[in-house]
Amino acid sequence: MKTAGKHEAKHAPAPEAETGKSRGPLSTALGILKVLVYAAILAALVYGAWYVFMHEPETWSEAYVASTVPRPYVYVIKSDEQGEETAERAGRLTRGTSVKWMEGSEREIDGETYVIVDSGTELDLPAEEGEEGGRVLPYIKTGNLAESADDVVRETEVYVRTPVTIYAEKEGPAIASFAAKGSCLKVTGYDILNEDGTVNKYRVEYTDGDDTGEGYVYRKYLTDSQKKANKVFNDNNIYDKVKKDNYGMELYGGKAADLDYYPYEKPEIEGNEFCSYARAMYLNCAAAVNPDSYIKLIKKTDCNAVVVDIKDGVLAYKSDVAKELSPTSYKTAYSSEEDYKAGVDALRDTGVYLIGRIVVFNDTIYAKDHPENCIKYGGSANWPSAYSRGVWEYNVRLAQEAVEKFGFNEIQFDYVRFPDNAYEMSKSGKAKFRNHYDEEKGQAVQNFCFYAADQIHEAGAYFSVDVFGESAYGYMTAYGQYWPGISNIVDAISAMPYTDHIGQDAWLNPYTSVRNWAKRAKKGQDYLDDPAAARTWITGYNTPYWAPTENYGEKELKAQIKGLKDGGLDGGFIPWNATNDLSKYKQYKAIWNE
Repeated sequence: MKTAGKHEAKHAPAPEAETGKSRGPLSTALGILKVLVYAAILAALVYGAWYVFMHEPETWSEAYVASTVPRPYVYVIKSDEQGEETAERAGRLTRGTSVKWMEGSEREIDGETYVIVDSGTELDLPAEEGEEGGRVLPYIKTGNLAESADDVVRETEVYVRTPVTIYAEKEGPAIASFAAKGSCLKVTGYDILNEDGTVNKYRVEYTDGDDTGEGYVYRKYLTDSQKKANKVFNDNNIYDKVKKDNYGMELYGGKAADLDYYPYEKPEIEGNEFCSYARAMYLNCAAAVNPDSYIKLIKKTDCNAVVVDIKDGVLAYKSDVAKELSPTSYKTAYSSEEDYKAGVDALRDTGVYLIGRIVVFNDTIYAKDHPENCIKYGGSANWPSAYSRGVWEYNVRLAQEAVEKFGFNEIQFDYVRFPDNAYEMSKSGKAKFRNHYDEEKGQAVQNFCFYAADQIHEAGAYFSVDVFGESAYGYMTAYGQYWPGISNIVDAISAMPYTDHIGQDAWLNPYTSVRNWAKRAKKGQDYLDDPAAARTWITGYNTPYWAPTENYGEKELKAQIKGLKDGGLDGGFIPWNATNDLSKYKQYKAIWNE
Protein backbone atom coordinates (compact mmCIF):
# COMPACT_ATOMS: atom_id res chain seq x y z
CA MET A 1 0.00 0.00 0.00
CA LYS A 2 1.30 3.33 -1.01
CA THR A 3 0.41 5.02 2.28
CA ALA A 4 2.02 2.39 4.37
CA GLY A 5 5.13 2.47 2.17
CA LYS A 6 5.53 6.15 2.64
CA HIS A 7 5.24 5.76 6.44
CA GLU A 8 7.86 3.06 6.56
CA ALA A 9 10.32 5.01 4.41
CA LYS A 10 10.05 8.10 6.63
CA HIS A 11 11.05 6.33 9.84
CA ALA A 12 13.68 3.98 8.41
CA PRO A 13 17.35 4.86 9.18
CA ALA A 14 19.37 6.33 6.27
CA PRO A 15 21.97 4.06 4.83
CA GLU A 16 25.52 4.77 6.28
CA ALA A 17 27.01 5.05 2.82
CA GLU A 18 24.71 7.91 1.92
CA THR A 19 25.29 10.16 5.02
CA GLY A 20 29.05 9.61 5.61
CA LYS A 21 28.52 10.53 9.30
CA SER A 22 28.94 8.59 12.55
CA ARG A 23 27.05 9.30 15.75
CA GLY A 24 29.24 7.09 17.92
CA PRO A 25 30.98 7.88 21.34
CA LEU A 26 33.98 9.80 19.82
CA SER A 27 31.73 12.25 18.05
CA THR A 28 29.86 12.92 21.24
CA ALA A 29 33.06 13.62 23.25
CA LEU A 30 34.35 16.11 20.68
CA GLY A 31 31.11 17.96 20.78
CA ILE A 32 31.22 18.24 24.54
CA LEU A 33 34.86 19.49 24.43
CA LYS A 34 33.96 22.18 21.93
CA VAL A 35 31.19 23.42 24.17
CA LEU A 36 33.54 23.56 27.13
CA VAL A 37 36.14 25.61 25.17
CA TYR A 38 33.51 28.10 24.09
CA ALA A 39 32.30 28.34 27.66
CA ALA A 40 35.84 28.98 28.96
CA ILE A 41 36.46 31.74 26.44
CA LEU A 42 33.15 33.33 27.33
CA ALA A 43 33.99 33.08 31.05
CA ALA A 44 37.40 34.71 30.49
CA LEU A 45 35.85 37.56 28.57
CA VAL A 46 33.24 38.07 31.26
CA TYR A 47 35.90 37.97 34.03
CA GLY A 48 38.18 40.36 32.13
CA ALA A 49 35.33 42.80 31.69
CA TRP A 50 34.49 42.49 35.37
CA TYR A 51 38.21 43.00 36.42
CA VAL A 52 38.62 46.06 34.24
CA PHE A 53 35.36 47.40 35.66
CA MET A 54 36.39 46.68 39.26
CA HIS A 55 40.17 47.48 39.00
CA GLU A 56 41.77 50.53 37.39
CA PRO A 57 45.11 49.75 35.60
CA GLU A 58 48.40 50.88 37.21
CA THR A 59 49.37 54.44 36.25
CA TRP A 60 53.01 55.57 36.46
CA SER A 61 54.22 59.16 36.42
CA GLU A 62 57.73 60.41 35.74
CA ALA A 63 59.72 62.30 38.38
CA TYR A 64 63.24 62.92 39.69
CA VAL A 65 64.74 62.04 43.06
CA ALA A 66 65.07 65.25 45.09
CA SER A 67 66.58 65.88 48.51
CA THR A 68 68.73 68.06 50.74
CA VAL A 69 71.30 65.23 50.77
CA PRO A 70 73.03 63.46 47.86
CA ARG A 71 71.41 60.03 48.42
CA PRO A 72 68.03 59.97 50.17
CA TYR A 73 66.55 56.73 51.58
CA VAL A 74 63.97 54.41 50.05
CA TYR A 75 61.79 52.16 52.22
CA VAL A 76 59.83 48.93 52.53
CA ILE A 77 56.52 49.10 54.36
CA LYS A 78 55.65 46.35 56.84
CA SER A 79 52.61 45.59 58.98
CA ASP A 80 52.54 44.02 62.45
CA GLU A 81 49.87 41.65 63.80
CA GLN A 82 47.62 44.58 64.65
CA GLY A 83 47.91 45.95 61.12
CA GLU A 84 50.09 48.88 62.21
CA GLU A 85 52.35 49.92 59.31
CA THR A 86 55.94 51.07 59.59
CA ALA A 87 58.42 52.29 56.97
CA GLU A 88 61.87 50.74 57.25
CA ARG A 89 64.95 52.06 55.43
CA ALA A 90 65.96 49.66 52.69
CA GLY A 91 68.51 51.47 50.51
CA ARG A 92 69.22 54.78 48.81
CA LEU A 93 68.70 56.44 45.46
CA THR A 94 71.00 59.11 44.05
CA ARG A 95 69.62 62.61 43.85
CA GLY A 96 68.72 63.57 40.29
CA THR A 97 67.88 59.99 39.25
CA SER A 98 64.98 59.76 36.79
CA VAL A 99 62.24 57.48 38.22
CA LYS A 100 58.59 56.51 37.85
CA TRP A 101 56.14 56.46 40.73
CA MET A 102 52.85 54.58 40.95
CA GLU A 103 49.75 56.69 41.29
CA GLY A 104 47.33 55.28 43.83
CA SER A 105 50.11 53.64 45.88
CA GLU A 106 50.14 56.36 48.53
CA ARG A 107 50.60 55.20 52.13
CA GLU A 108 50.35 57.58 55.11
CA ILE A 109 52.69 56.67 57.98
CA ASP A 110 53.57 58.96 60.90
CA GLY A 111 52.66 62.08 58.98
CA GLU A 112 54.71 61.15 55.90
CA THR A 113 53.33 60.07 52.54
CA TYR A 114 55.12 57.25 50.72
CA VAL A 115 54.64 56.00 47.14
CA ILE A 116 56.02 53.06 45.18
CA VAL A 117 58.90 54.09 42.94
CA ASP A 118 60.72 52.34 40.08
CA SER A 119 64.20 53.60 39.18
CA GLY A 120 64.78 50.93 36.56
CA THR A 121 67.70 49.49 38.51
CA GLU A 122 67.94 46.67 41.04
CA LEU A 123 68.05 47.66 44.69
CA ASP A 124 69.21 45.28 47.41
CA LEU A 125 65.91 45.23 49.27
CA PRO A 126 65.15 42.70 52.04
CA ALA A 127 62.69 39.93 51.17
CA GLU A 128 59.55 39.56 53.24
CA GLU A 129 59.58 36.66 55.72
CA GLY A 130 58.55 33.43 54.02
CA GLU A 131 59.17 34.81 50.54
CA GLU A 132 62.07 34.15 48.20
CA GLY A 133 62.70 37.79 47.45
CA GLY A 134 63.14 38.85 43.86
CA ARG A 135 62.65 42.31 42.42
CA VAL A 136 60.72 44.35 44.95
CA LEU A 137 59.86 47.98 44.28
CA PRO A 138 60.55 50.28 47.23
CA TYR A 139 58.65 53.24 48.57
CA ILE A 140 59.98 56.78 48.73
CA LYS A 141 58.71 59.86 50.53
CA THR A 142 56.75 62.11 48.21
CA GLY A 143 58.85 65.01 49.43
CA ASN A 144 61.80 63.34 47.71
CA LEU A 145 60.22 63.59 44.26
CA ALA A 146 60.36 66.54 41.87
CA GLU A 147 58.68 67.09 38.53
CA SER A 148 61.71 68.90 37.10
CA ALA A 149 65.42 68.06 37.14
CA ASP A 150 66.03 71.71 38.04
CA ASP A 151 64.25 71.21 41.37
CA VAL A 152 66.15 68.22 42.78
CA VAL A 153 68.47 70.23 45.05
CA ARG A 154 66.45 71.23 48.10
CA GLU A 155 69.04 72.98 50.24
CA THR A 156 68.02 76.55 51.06
CA GLU A 157 71.13 77.59 53.02
CA VAL A 158 74.76 76.51 53.16
CA TYR A 159 77.52 77.51 55.55
CA VAL A 160 81.14 78.31 54.76
CA ARG A 161 83.56 75.86 56.38
CA THR A 162 86.62 77.00 54.41
CA PRO A 163 86.81 80.59 53.08
CA VAL A 164 85.47 80.62 49.53
CA THR A 165 85.73 82.63 46.36
CA ILE A 166 82.31 83.46 44.91
CA TYR A 167 82.51 83.18 41.14
CA ALA A 168 80.62 85.39 38.72
CA GLU A 169 79.76 82.52 36.36
CA LYS A 170 79.22 78.76 36.44
CA GLU A 171 82.61 78.27 34.81
CA GLY A 172 85.80 80.27 34.59
CA PRO A 173 87.94 82.35 36.98
CA ALA A 174 85.88 85.59 37.05
CA ILE A 175 85.47 86.61 40.70
CA ALA A 176 82.27 88.18 42.04
CA SER A 177 82.95 88.24 45.78
CA PHE A 178 84.29 86.31 48.77
CA ALA A 179 82.77 84.63 51.84
CA ALA A 180 84.66 84.14 55.11
CA LYS A 181 84.52 81.09 57.36
CA GLY A 182 81.20 80.81 59.20
CA SER A 183 79.22 82.79 56.60
CA CYS A 184 75.67 81.67 55.80
CA LEU A 185 74.77 81.75 52.10
CA LYS A 186 71.26 81.49 50.63
CA VAL A 187 71.05 78.86 47.88
CA THR A 188 69.26 79.83 44.67
CA GLY A 189 70.41 77.00 42.38
CA TYR A 190 73.38 74.94 41.29
CA ASP A 191 75.52 74.19 38.25
CA ILE A 192 75.74 70.40 37.90
CA LEU A 193 75.27 67.24 39.94
CA ASN A 194 78.14 64.82 40.28
CA GLU A 195 77.58 61.09 39.78
CA ASP A 196 77.23 60.60 43.55
CA GLY A 197 74.45 63.20 43.81
CA THR A 198 76.62 65.94 45.27
CA VAL A 199 76.54 69.45 43.85
CA ASN A 200 79.65 70.81 42.15
CA LYS A 201 78.85 74.49 42.76
CA TYR A 202 75.89 76.18 44.39
CA ARG A 203 74.43 79.38 43.06
CA VAL A 204 74.10 81.71 46.05
CA GLU A 205 73.12 85.22 46.95
CA TYR A 206 75.86 87.49 48.28
CA THR A 207 76.35 91.00 49.61
CA ASP A 208 79.63 92.78 48.94
CA GLY A 209 79.63 96.22 50.49
CA ASP A 210 76.77 98.06 48.83
CA ASP A 211 76.54 95.50 46.04
CA THR A 212 74.33 92.42 46.00
CA GLY A 213 74.13 89.66 43.46
CA GLU A 214 74.30 85.98 42.71
CA GLY A 215 77.38 83.87 42.11
CA TYR A 216 78.74 80.34 42.41
CA VAL A 217 80.73 78.65 45.19
CA TYR A 218 82.32 75.20 45.29
CA ARG A 219 80.31 72.82 47.44
CA LYS A 220 83.47 71.15 48.81
CA TYR A 221 84.19 74.21 50.98
CA LEU A 222 80.69 74.28 52.52
CA THR A 223 78.69 72.42 55.13
CA ASP A 224 75.08 72.17 56.29
CA SER A 225 75.17 73.83 59.71
CA GLN A 226 76.59 76.84 61.48
CA LYS A 227 78.19 74.62 64.12
CA LYS A 228 80.10 72.59 61.53
CA ALA A 229 81.16 75.74 59.70
CA ASN A 230 82.63 77.31 62.83
CA LYS A 231 84.52 74.16 63.82
CA VAL A 232 88.28 74.12 63.24
CA PHE A 233 89.98 71.09 61.76
CA ASN A 234 92.08 69.32 64.40
CA ASP A 235 92.78 65.82 63.07
CA ASN A 236 96.23 64.62 64.08
CA ASN A 237 96.11 67.59 66.53
CA ILE A 238 97.18 69.93 63.76
CA TYR A 239 95.27 72.89 65.17
CA ASP A 240 96.88 72.40 68.57
CA LYS A 241 100.28 72.34 66.88
CA VAL A 242 99.85 75.43 64.72
CA LYS A 243 98.53 77.44 67.67
CA LYS A 244 102.00 77.14 69.15
CA ASP A 245 103.71 78.35 65.96
CA ASN A 246 104.09 82.02 66.79
CA TYR A 247 106.99 84.46 66.66
CA GLY A 248 108.07 86.31 69.75
CA MET A 249 106.99 89.64 68.30
CA GLU A 250 104.19 90.95 66.10
CA LEU A 251 105.03 90.39 62.43
CA TYR A 252 101.69 91.61 61.02
CA GLY A 253 101.20 88.49 58.94
CA GLY A 254 98.43 87.03 61.08
CA LYS A 255 98.31 83.81 63.05
CA ALA A 256 98.94 80.31 61.75
CA ALA A 257 95.91 79.16 63.77
CA ASP A 258 93.65 81.40 61.67
CA LEU A 259 94.36 79.45 58.49
CA ASP A 260 92.39 76.46 57.21
CA TYR A 261 93.72 72.91 57.45
CA TYR A 262 90.88 70.77 56.14
CA PRO A 263 92.59 68.39 53.69
CA TYR A 264 92.59 69.57 50.08
CA GLU A 265 92.31 66.53 47.83
CA LYS A 266 95.32 66.26 45.51
CA PRO A 267 94.15 65.35 42.00
CA GLU A 268 95.29 62.68 39.59
CA ILE A 269 94.83 64.29 36.18
CA GLU A 270 94.09 61.86 33.38
CA GLY A 271 96.82 61.86 30.76
CA ASN A 272 99.13 63.98 32.94
CA GLU A 273 101.29 62.05 35.39
CA PHE A 274 102.58 64.18 38.27
CA CYS A 275 106.37 64.41 38.63
CA SER A 276 106.83 63.25 42.23
CA TYR A 277 110.66 63.49 42.16
CA ALA A 278 112.01 66.19 39.88
CA ARG A 279 115.57 66.52 38.64
CA ALA A 280 114.72 69.87 37.11
CA MET A 281 116.42 72.58 35.07
CA TYR A 282 115.34 76.23 35.09
CA LEU A 283 115.09 78.23 31.84
CA ASN A 284 114.19 81.92 31.64
CA CYS A 285 112.18 83.29 28.73
CA ALA A 286 115.27 83.96 26.60
CA ALA A 287 116.42 80.36 26.98
CA ALA A 288 112.89 79.10 26.40
CA VAL A 289 112.76 80.80 23.00
CA ASN A 290 116.27 79.55 22.13
CA PRO A 291 116.52 76.19 23.92
CA ASP A 292 118.81 74.19 21.58
CA SER A 293 121.96 74.32 23.73
CA TYR A 294 119.99 73.32 26.84
CA ILE A 295 118.24 70.53 24.97
CA LYS A 296 121.65 69.05 24.11
CA LEU A 297 122.47 69.07 27.82
CA ILE A 298 119.11 67.54 28.76
CA LYS A 299 119.67 64.69 26.31
CA LYS A 300 123.06 63.91 27.89
CA THR A 301 121.58 63.64 31.40
CA ASP A 302 118.61 62.20 33.27
CA CYS A 303 117.02 65.62 33.71
CA ASN A 304 113.28 64.86 33.83
CA ALA A 305 111.68 68.29 34.32
CA VAL A 306 112.16 71.85 33.08
CA VAL A 307 110.84 75.03 34.73
CA VAL A 308 110.13 77.56 31.97
CA ASP A 309 109.37 81.23 32.57
CA ILE A 310 105.97 82.50 31.45
CA LYS A 311 106.23 85.77 33.37
CA ASP A 312 109.08 87.14 35.46
CA GLY A 313 108.67 90.89 35.27
CA VAL A 314 108.41 90.71 31.50
CA LEU A 315 105.99 88.34 29.79
CA ALA A 316 107.65 85.61 27.74
CA TYR A 317 105.19 86.00 24.84
CA LYS A 318 102.41 88.27 23.63
CA SER A 319 99.54 86.84 25.62
CA ASP A 320 95.92 87.42 24.63
CA VAL A 321 95.04 87.63 28.34
CA ALA A 322 97.61 90.39 28.84
CA LYS A 323 96.35 92.21 25.76
CA GLU A 324 92.97 92.44 27.50
CA LEU A 325 94.00 92.96 31.14
CA SER A 326 97.49 94.49 31.00
CA PRO A 327 98.24 96.16 27.63
CA THR A 328 101.66 97.34 28.80
CA SER A 329 102.66 93.76 29.59
CA TYR A 330 101.49 92.72 26.14
CA LYS A 331 103.47 95.46 24.39
CA THR A 332 106.70 94.70 26.28
CA ALA A 333 106.52 90.90 25.90
CA TYR A 334 109.84 89.21 25.11
CA SER A 335 108.72 87.24 22.05
CA SER A 336 105.83 86.29 19.85
CA GLU A 337 103.48 83.48 20.76
CA GLU A 338 104.73 81.45 17.79
CA ASP A 339 108.42 81.67 18.76
CA TYR A 340 107.68 80.85 22.38
CA LYS A 341 105.54 77.86 21.42
CA ALA A 342 108.24 76.52 19.13
CA GLY A 343 110.74 76.58 22.00
CA VAL A 344 108.37 74.93 24.47
CA ASP A 345 107.43 72.27 21.93
CA ALA A 346 111.10 71.48 21.34
CA LEU A 347 111.60 71.03 25.08
CA ARG A 348 108.55 68.77 25.31
CA ASP A 349 109.93 66.60 22.55
CA THR A 350 112.80 65.60 24.87
CA GLY A 351 110.23 63.90 27.14
CA VAL A 352 110.64 66.23 30.12
CA TYR A 353 107.82 67.27 32.47
CA LEU A 354 107.04 70.92 31.68
CA ILE A 355 106.50 73.44 34.49
CA GLY A 356 105.45 76.99 33.56
CA ARG A 357 106.65 79.63 36.06
CA ILE A 358 104.68 82.82 36.70
CA VAL A 359 105.84 85.56 39.06
CA VAL A 360 102.57 86.74 40.58
CA PHE A 361 102.59 89.72 42.95
CA ASN A 362 105.96 91.25 42.04
CA ASP A 363 104.90 92.78 38.72
CA THR A 364 105.80 96.41 38.12
CA ILE A 365 104.59 96.28 34.50
CA TYR A 366 101.06 95.21 35.49
CA ALA A 367 101.23 97.85 38.24
CA LYS A 368 101.53 100.59 35.58
CA ASP A 369 98.18 99.53 34.16
CA HIS A 370 96.44 98.91 37.49
CA PRO A 371 97.76 101.06 40.35
CA GLU A 372 94.33 100.65 41.99
CA ASN A 373 95.19 96.98 42.61
CA CYS A 374 98.60 97.73 44.12
CA ILE A 375 99.85 98.50 47.62
CA LYS A 376 100.27 102.22 48.01
CA TYR A 377 103.16 103.20 50.29
CA GLY A 378 105.36 106.25 50.33
CA GLY A 379 103.75 107.72 47.24
CA SER A 380 104.32 104.66 45.06
CA ALA A 381 102.03 101.81 44.05
CA ASN A 382 104.15 99.27 42.19
CA TRP A 383 103.56 95.99 44.03
CA PRO A 384 100.25 94.28 43.17
CA SER A 385 98.51 93.39 46.42
CA ALA A 386 97.83 89.79 47.40
CA TYR A 387 94.47 91.08 48.65
CA SER A 388 93.44 92.27 45.18
CA ARG A 389 91.12 89.91 43.32
CA GLY A 390 91.92 91.63 40.06
CA VAL A 391 95.55 90.50 40.40
CA TRP A 392 94.39 86.98 41.31
CA GLU A 393 92.27 86.72 38.21
CA TYR A 394 94.91 88.12 35.85
CA ASN A 395 97.57 85.61 36.87
CA VAL A 396 95.24 82.63 36.94
CA ARG A 397 93.96 83.48 33.48
CA LEU A 398 97.57 83.65 32.27
CA ALA A 399 98.13 80.21 33.76
CA GLN A 400 95.05 78.74 32.11
CA GLU A 401 96.02 80.22 28.76
CA ALA A 402 99.52 78.75 29.01
CA VAL A 403 98.16 75.28 29.81
CA GLU A 404 95.74 75.47 26.90
CA LYS A 405 98.15 76.87 24.30
CA PHE A 406 101.43 75.23 25.27
CA GLY A 407 100.43 72.10 27.17
CA PHE A 408 102.30 72.71 30.43
CA ASN A 409 102.03 69.81 32.87
CA GLU A 410 102.22 72.14 35.84
CA ILE A 411 102.02 75.82 36.69
CA GLN A 412 104.42 77.18 39.29
CA PHE A 413 103.56 80.51 40.96
CA ASP A 414 106.44 82.51 42.43
CA TYR A 415 106.27 85.61 44.63
CA VAL A 416 103.00 84.48 46.20
CA ARG A 417 103.41 86.93 49.01
CA PHE A 418 103.50 90.51 50.18
CA PRO A 419 106.64 92.66 49.65
CA ASP A 420 109.93 92.07 51.48
CA ASN A 421 109.29 95.19 53.56
CA ALA A 422 105.73 94.19 54.50
CA TYR A 423 106.69 94.36 58.17
CA GLU A 424 107.82 97.98 57.95
CA MET A 425 104.78 98.86 55.82
CA SER A 426 102.41 97.34 58.36
CA LYS A 427 104.14 98.74 61.42
CA SER A 428 104.06 102.24 59.98
CA GLY A 429 100.30 102.13 59.56
CA LYS A 430 100.70 104.24 56.42
CA ALA A 431 100.42 101.55 53.74
CA LYS A 432 97.21 101.09 51.79
CA PHE A 433 97.06 97.33 51.24
CA ARG A 434 93.65 97.21 49.43
CA ASN A 435 92.33 94.77 52.07
CA HIS A 436 88.70 94.78 50.94
CA TYR A 437 87.64 91.58 52.76
CA ASP A 438 89.48 92.20 56.05
CA GLU A 439 91.83 89.24 55.70
CA GLU A 440 95.11 88.64 57.50
CA LYS A 441 98.10 88.49 55.15
CA GLY A 442 98.49 84.75 55.66
CA GLN A 443 94.80 84.24 54.98
CA ALA A 444 95.00 86.20 51.72
CA VAL A 445 97.92 84.08 50.51
CA GLN A 446 96.16 80.84 51.44
CA ASN A 447 92.83 81.93 49.95
CA PHE A 448 94.62 82.79 46.72
CA CYS A 449 96.14 79.30 46.70
CA PHE A 450 92.68 77.72 47.06
CA TYR A 451 91.40 79.79 44.15
CA ALA A 452 94.41 79.17 41.91
CA ALA A 453 94.53 75.42 42.66
CA ASP A 454 90.88 74.93 41.70
CA GLN A 455 91.19 76.84 38.44
CA ILE A 456 94.53 75.37 37.35
CA HIS A 457 93.43 71.84 38.16
CA GLU A 458 90.30 72.33 36.07
CA ALA A 459 92.52 73.50 33.22
CA GLY A 460 94.28 70.13 33.37
CA ALA A 461 97.57 71.00 35.08
CA TYR A 462 99.12 70.57 38.50
CA PHE A 463 99.89 73.55 40.72
CA SER A 464 102.97 74.49 42.72
CA VAL A 465 104.07 77.51 44.71
CA ASP A 466 107.51 78.92 45.54
CA VAL A 467 108.08 80.06 49.13
CA PHE A 468 110.89 81.60 51.17
CA GLY A 469 112.87 79.11 53.23
CA GLU A 470 111.79 81.11 56.28
CA SER A 471 108.20 79.91 55.85
CA ALA A 472 109.29 76.54 57.30
CA TYR A 473 110.53 78.08 60.55
CA GLY A 474 107.29 77.67 62.48
CA TYR A 475 105.59 81.06 62.43
CA MET A 476 103.55 83.25 60.13
CA THR A 477 105.90 85.51 58.21
CA ALA A 478 105.32 89.21 57.67
CA TYR A 479 104.80 88.57 53.97
CA GLY A 480 102.08 85.98 54.63
CA GLN A 481 103.73 82.59 54.02
CA TYR A 482 103.34 79.65 56.43
CA TRP A 483 104.52 76.24 55.23
CA PRO A 484 101.69 73.90 56.38
CA GLY A 485 99.02 76.35 55.25
CA ILE A 486 100.37 76.27 51.69
CA SER A 487 101.61 72.66 51.50
CA ASN A 488 98.10 71.55 52.45
CA ILE A 489 96.73 72.94 49.17
CA VAL A 490 99.34 72.81 46.41
CA ASP A 491 100.72 69.77 44.58
CA ALA A 492 104.35 70.83 45.04
CA ILE A 493 105.93 73.38 47.36
CA SER A 494 109.24 74.81 46.23
CA ALA A 495 111.18 76.57 48.94
CA MET A 496 114.31 78.67 48.36
CA PRO A 497 116.79 77.83 51.13
CA TYR A 498 119.74 79.33 49.26
CA THR A 499 122.88 78.93 51.26
CA ASP A 500 123.63 82.66 51.14
CA HIS A 501 120.12 83.37 52.48
CA ILE A 502 119.68 81.00 55.42
CA GLY A 503 122.46 81.93 57.83
CA GLN A 504 125.80 83.55 58.43
CA ASP A 505 128.43 81.85 56.28
CA ALA A 506 125.98 79.00 55.57
CA TRP A 507 127.30 78.79 52.03
CA LEU A 508 130.61 77.45 53.38
CA ASN A 509 128.92 74.18 54.39
CA PRO A 510 126.12 73.53 51.90
CA TYR A 511 125.31 70.02 53.12
CA THR A 512 124.82 70.87 56.80
CA SER A 513 123.05 74.14 56.11
CA VAL A 514 120.51 72.58 53.75
CA ARG A 515 120.02 69.46 55.88
CA ASN A 516 119.26 71.52 58.99
CA TRP A 517 116.79 73.63 57.06
CA ALA A 518 115.16 70.52 55.55
CA LYS A 519 114.56 69.05 58.99
CA ARG A 520 112.53 72.12 59.92
CA ALA A 521 110.55 71.93 56.69
CA LYS A 522 109.91 68.22 57.25
CA LYS A 523 108.32 69.06 60.60
CA GLY A 524 105.79 71.28 58.80
CA GLN A 525 105.19 68.51 56.26
CA ASP A 526 104.47 66.06 59.07
CA TYR A 527 101.66 68.28 60.38
CA LEU A 528 99.64 67.23 57.32
CA ASP A 529 98.08 63.94 56.22
CA ASP A 530 98.68 64.73 52.53
CA PRO A 531 101.39 67.37 52.13
CA ALA A 532 102.65 68.67 48.81
CA ALA A 533 105.76 67.22 47.20
CA ALA A 534 108.71 69.22 48.57
CA ARG A 535 110.55 70.12 45.35
CA THR A 536 113.27 72.54 46.45
CA TRP A 537 115.25 75.31 44.78
CA ILE A 538 118.97 74.94 45.51
CA THR A 539 121.90 77.31 45.04
CA GLY A 540 123.16 76.98 41.47
CA TYR A 541 125.41 80.05 41.37
CA ASN A 542 128.63 81.19 43.03
CA THR A 543 128.10 82.49 46.56
CA PRO A 544 127.44 84.74 48.30
CA TYR A 545 125.65 86.48 45.46
CA TRP A 546 126.67 89.98 46.55
CA ALA A 547 130.41 89.18 46.57
CA PRO A 548 131.08 85.63 45.36
CA THR A 549 133.94 83.82 47.02
CA GLU A 550 132.78 80.21 46.69
CA ASN A 551 132.56 78.46 43.35
CA TYR A 552 129.53 76.21 43.38
CA GLY A 553 130.10 73.23 41.13
CA GLU A 554 129.07 69.58 41.09
CA LYS A 555 130.35 68.89 44.61
CA GLU A 556 128.45 71.76 46.26
CA LEU A 557 125.20 71.02 44.45
CA LYS A 558 125.33 67.32 45.21
CA ALA A 559 125.93 68.23 48.86
CA GLN A 560 122.73 70.29 48.87
CA ILE A 561 120.75 67.48 47.23
CA LYS A 562 122.02 65.02 49.83
CA GLY A 563 121.16 67.50 52.57
CA LEU A 564 117.55 67.63 51.33
CA LYS A 565 117.22 63.85 51.33
CA ASP A 566 118.90 63.39 54.71
CA GLY A 567 116.64 66.09 56.13
CA GLY A 568 113.56 64.14 54.99
CA LEU A 569 112.52 65.97 51.80
CA ASP A 570 112.17 63.72 48.79
CA GLY A 571 110.38 65.75 46.09
CA GLY A 572 113.46 66.67 44.08
CA PHE A 573 115.40 69.84 43.30
CA ILE A 574 115.76 72.80 40.91
CA PRO A 575 119.10 74.67 40.74
CA TRP A 576 118.51 78.43 40.65
CA ASN A 577 120.65 80.32 38.18
CA ALA A 578 118.91 83.49 37.06
CA THR A 579 120.92 83.94 33.86
CA ASN A 580 120.87 80.25 32.89
CA ASP A 581 124.67 80.34 32.61
CA LEU A 582 125.28 77.42 30.24
CA SER A 583 128.89 77.03 31.36
CA LYS A 584 127.72 76.73 34.95
CA TYR A 585 125.07 74.17 33.95
CA LYS A 586 127.75 72.14 32.20
CA GLN A 587 129.95 72.40 35.26
CA TYR A 588 127.44 70.59 37.44
CA LYS A 589 125.49 68.64 34.81
CA ALA A 590 126.09 65.32 36.63
CA ILE A 591 123.59 66.34 39.34
CA TRP A 592 120.73 65.61 36.91
CA ASN A 593 121.72 61.95 36.62
CA GLU A 594 119.95 59.37 38.73
